[in-house]
Amino acid sequence: MPPQYTLLTTASRTFHQTRTLATVAHKFKSIAIRREDKSRWERRAPLTPDAVERLIKETGTKVYVQPSTKRVFRDERYSKAGAIVQEDLSPAEIILGIKEVPVTSLLPDKTYMYFSHTHKGQTYNMPMLQDVLDKNIRLIDYELLTDDRGQRVVMFGKFAGYAGMIDGFHGLGDRMLGLGHSTPFLNVAMSHTYRTLASAKLAVQTAGNAIADEGTPKEFGPMTFVFTGSGNVSQGAQELFKGMPHDYVDPKDLKKIVEDKNARLTKVYAAEVNVQDYLRRKDTGVFLSREDYFANPQDYISDFHTEIAPYSTMVINGAYWDIRTPRMLTTEQLAHIQRTAPKRMLALADISCDVKGAFEFMSHSTPIDDPFYFVNAIKGLEHKDVEAPGIQVLSVDILPTELPVESSEHFSTALFPFIKDMIKSHHHDNPTLLNATISEDGRLKPRHEKLYKHLGGTSGVKIDVEKGSGRKKNVLLLGSGFVARPLVDYLLKGGETRVTIASNLLQEAQALAQGRPDTQVVGLNVDDKESLGRLVSGADVVVRTASNFSLHQNTSSEVTNSIHHPSFVPAFLHPKVAQACIDHRTHMVTASYVSPDMQKLDESAQAAGITIMNEIGLDPGIDHLSAMKLIDEVQNHGGKVTSFVSWCGGLPAPEASDVPLSYKFSWSPRGVLTAGMNDARFWMGGKLQTISGQNLLRHHFPTAPIPFPGFAFEGIANRDSLTYVDTYKLGPLSEMNTMLRGTLRYRGYADLMYAFRRLGLLNTDASAGSRFSSWTDMMDTLLGLPAGARHSDDSRVAAVADKLDLPKSHAMVGTVVEVLRWLSLLPTTTPLSSPVAPTTPTSALAPLDAFCALLSQKLQYNPGERDMVVLHHEFGVRRKDGGEETRTSTLISYGSFETYTAMAKTVGLPAAMATEMILRGQIPERGVLTPTMPHVYNSILQGLEAEGVRMVEKTVTRKAGASGPAWGGSGVWPEGAGAV
Repeated sequence: MPPQYTLLTTASRTFHQTRTLATVAHKFKSIAIRREDKSRWERRAPLTPDAVERLIKETGTKVYVQPSTKRVFRDERYSKAGAIVQEDLSPAEIILGIKEVPVTSLLPDKTYMYFSHTHKGQTYNMPMLQDVLDKNIRLIDYELLTDDRGQRVVMFGKFAGYAGMIDGFHGLGDRMLGLGHSTPFLNVAMSHTYRTLASAKLAVQTAGNAIADEGTPKEFGPMTFVFTGSGNVSQGAQELFKGMPHDYVDPKDLKKIVEDKNARLTKVYAAEVNVQDYLRRKDTGVFLSREDYFANPQDYISDFHTEIAPYSTMVINGAYWDIRTPRMLTTEQLAHIQRTAPKRMLALADISCDVKGAFEFMSHSTPIDDPFYFVNAIKGLEHKDVEAPGIQVLSVDILPTELPVESSEHFSTALFPFIKDMIKSHHHDNPTLLNATISEDGRLKPRHEKLYKHLGGTSGVKIDVEKGSGRKKNVLLLGSGFVARPLVDYLLKGGETRVTIASNLLQEAQALAQGRPDTQVVGLNVDDKESLGRLVSGADVVVRTASNFSLHQNTSSEVTNSIHHPSFVPAFLHPKVAQACIDHRTHMVTASYVSPDMQKLDESAQAAGITIMNEIGLDPGIDHLSAMKLIDEVQNHGGKVTSFVSWCGGLPAPEASDVPLSYKFSWSPRGVLTAGMNDARFWMGGKLQTISGQNLLRHHFPTAPIPFPGFAFEGIANRDSLTYVDTYKLGPLSEMNTMLRGTLRYRGYADLMYAFRRLGLLNTDASAGSRFSSWTDMMDTLLGLPAGARHSDDSRVAAVADKLDLPKSHAMVGTVVEVLRWLSLLPTTTPLSSPVAPTTPTSALAPLDAFCALLSQKLQYNPGERDMVVLHHEFGVRRKDGGEETRTSTLISYGSFETYTAMAKTVGLPAAMATEMILRGQIPERGVLTPTMPHVYNSILQGLEAEGVRMVEKTVTRKAGASGPAWGGSGVWPEGAGAV
């Protein structure tokens, strides 16, 4: 080896040796306290001002504090303690926080200490953990600071128990009031309303005194409170609970207490339940030992649903759970209890807050200002109605911040010795700090290498470097068409997301990216599996927006270029994209329907731990969200939906509708035109109704009423409406009067479109096409007249009447002729007020495709014109008391070509919001999904309202004998008309 190479190798080795020695011997000289930003409620601090002052005096270290107006200790107090209050934390070597740090805030090459919620492989925080590795961050997790017995030494646990019990009492009082009973529990307020813990305890004692005097409602029998676990969380909750008049009982005596008709109601009863009280080995049927259980949790099953839950009024969960351990209660088991013991399991205060963990039906964490929701397991529903059936769930994951002063003081006292030790001697000398270190030098520590599989890797080598790297979440958008703009703008506005636009129309994609930061454009070829895989693997979520794609064979370039195609991945290729997402463990969002091929991927998606959210646009999409909200509300009140009619349409605003068909196109007309030729099935008058594709337009609904009489709409039945009976859990169908979904159009559309079909303009057979030199030549050919020859107006009108099977004098014939002239399909002697017709195709096309080319130019939106979206649901409801009512939910949204079209906004925004929810870990469900879960539809409906897209709900008394809308057409077309 030449000398210079020897010199470089030696220098390199010396550098690494120096770094290793520095890591061992280095003493930290500066720390920082970051501003909490996960929740507006997070007011805690890892070190109090008093602790900071002491730390500076005893170690001489510099302490930086990021300014915050929400922190319970004011910035001035930290300044007086000697800290440097400033925004920039880069001078600090150690950065302390409470909750997870957004990837946009993680600074490279630092030591961070906070509750990372990663060591169990929590999916929603894996992008953050990958970013920690990419940025060479040493991550120390407070939750893993334990003594030699494995007991945690730095925690908020007791304060979570205090706050959870206080909030639980309040929630229980509210729930019982909803069930018709006022109790002293209601006089206990939420934890955050008390200045100190002492004042909260006093409120509990006051309520307890009232119970001792007045008792609890006899309808609920003895009220029993079950505490799971015996750790700090449970201890804190029980300490608060003891302010009530109470007796503790052995868990095995809960049944005896509940069944005792002479039990005293002037006190409440409690049981502390641990694993030995409800678990047993599968092979022997007995609990062997705690040591055996924790070593072999898979060998145990839970009897909580038979031995504990049926005899509990409220469960306060403070027990540890991970994916290896049996659940305490499944959703199915809860449903059985709700059927057989409706006055039990009124409430769950899940302080441990493991989503879909020990209690399967606990589907999501809740914020402090909206802490409760209800689960009706019998019907599989979540809701917010305190008067409707279901268990109340409290699942706030930041409970200690409701008592911010005392919880911070407690935590700071416990943390202080470890911070001081790090400053003086570096944490490699402290086994507690070593054991709590998850990552260092860009790698996971050996005891945490199992987390690589959650990041997508299998070894201790850094993998999947691109995915989740940098400071922002990565979204891959497949397509750059008209719905993409509002979607991209929404995702970018928070500054935490980067969007890669992959398109087969690069010019269009570049126009979309222009002027938008954090975007890049790449080419797209879905058939190139390797290229697609690279794109997908670099994303956190892949989004495919709605499309109206048509594949034409032998399509001339003139026609193709004259039709505006939104760039997208066609629906039949979705499973290919979804498979790539499964292969690379990347979530996916699409506005399109769940096809049979897509549904087949459900198990694979679940196994890969990813969410594939479908049908999240307008229709399908907002229709699901709004329908499920109303249906769940009705069912939660004990009512039943007896009829459901849903209409949706994208239309020109009324002032832009003065054209034939009263319709305009902002994309290829083909999808709209072919939709009028599908078979349809629906339920009307308690009977199955069917319309063949050839008669769908003729047998339209001449009136589609919505509660805004200024609009004159008609309706066309949509394909198979009956599949939505199961989707919306409305069955059995035999108990319903009506189940119909349809498309809205301005009146006159269906008859005119049916006339076009009879004239042959909707013929999809390419062999029926021919080359023609003018649009009138094409029409003459379809009318059976020799092309290129001279024909009188009268002969053409007669030919039109013959094709329509109507008398020449019929008003419909005159209407159709005038429209054909306006479209340049028939000659006229008067100047046309319509746009100039496009150049005719240079090759033979199916009549439909040629007609699409013509309509896309003749019926395009003009500058300044608006489109409109109308969505209307009408529900016939039978209330619990037997009364009948009609409930409606209506959306009318206008667009603008200066901003977004209504269609783009109502398709793009729901998809963007679902994407955002997945990025934030707010959709824990995995597999092939639709947005019918309450935590999904409630969140997106609220988000849409904030963006000006609002459903208007009304309720009116239902008329006796009310039936669904009339159908059968306008009466223009004789029943004996020939087939087309």
